Amino acid sequence: MSNSVTAAVFPVAGRGTRFLPATKASPKEMLPIVDKPLIQYAVEEAVAAGATKLVFVTGASKRAIEDHFDSNPELERTLTDGGKSELLESIRNIVPPGVSCVYIRQGEPLGLGHAVLCARPAIGNEPFFVHLADDRIAGSTPCLAQRAGEYERHGCSVIAVEKVPKESTSSYGIVATAAEQTGQRITRIIEKPAPENAPSDLAVVGRYLLIPEIFDKLATTGRGAGGEIQLTDAIADLLNEKDVYAYSFEGDRYDCGSKLGYLQATVAFGLAHDSIGGAFRSHLQKILDAE
Repeated sequence: MSNSVTAAVFPVAGRGTRFLPATKASPKEMLPIVDKPLIQYAVEEAVAAGATKLVFVTGASKRAIEDHFDSNPELERTLTDGGKSELLESIRNIVPPGVSCVYIRQGEPLGLGHAVLCARPAIGNEPFFVHLADDRIAGSTPCLAQRAGEYERHGCSVIAVEKVPKESTSSYGIVATAAEQTGQRITRIIEKPAPENAPSDLAVVGRYLLIPEIFDKLATTGRGAGGEIQLTDAIADLLNEKDVYAYSFEGDRYDCGSKLGYLQATVAFGLAHDSIGGAFRSHLQKILDAE
């Protein structure tokens, strides 16, 4: 098994029902934050962490994702003829040279664990990232790159976590940890526990670095919460044989799977945008002053 992580899995087969009707015909992962879709931010983070193989586990009506990462000679010619070199460069570099894209169809919507299992033929016996594009995390060091550094220290799976209000534990996988010199080793993980049953307030967020042994666990994991194959349940099984570490990431997380989180991310990235940030800030200030 390799000591480096060069593959990333993007489970993008979900229906995006929380954003209907916007997601009726367009994937939720293609919703833009300013001028780039969520899935492109996810890919950029994975590539920055060293990923050269991008595995998209897709579903029906997700063809727009494939098209986005494919070349478009006609559009490139139009931009070239119009002298729009900056725009041309922006679409040519969506997938850098040396990075490949693999698309696998998830035949049934059986949950995150099943989506990850679908990626097994493309991953093989290598460690890999799992990136949920709904969770947009902004920090000086990309979140997946932080995971890669922890893998180099531990040589085992590493999961991103953050503290959540106790009353919100039923919306997350929740972990209990034991403090060690090398980090926070997970001793227990449970999917969406009621607040009174939660072992802590440390919630799993959408960044994982997993060893390939997780595939065998997923293959034998029955349906759990919501009638789906839960990645959390497979990780709980893996804990019986392998160490798994929790890592409190550096950066600000926006839950772009919710309307409020998506709007918060749009404002934050709009304010930080090189070309429109200043004007956008002035506009928001005018709104605040008028109240």
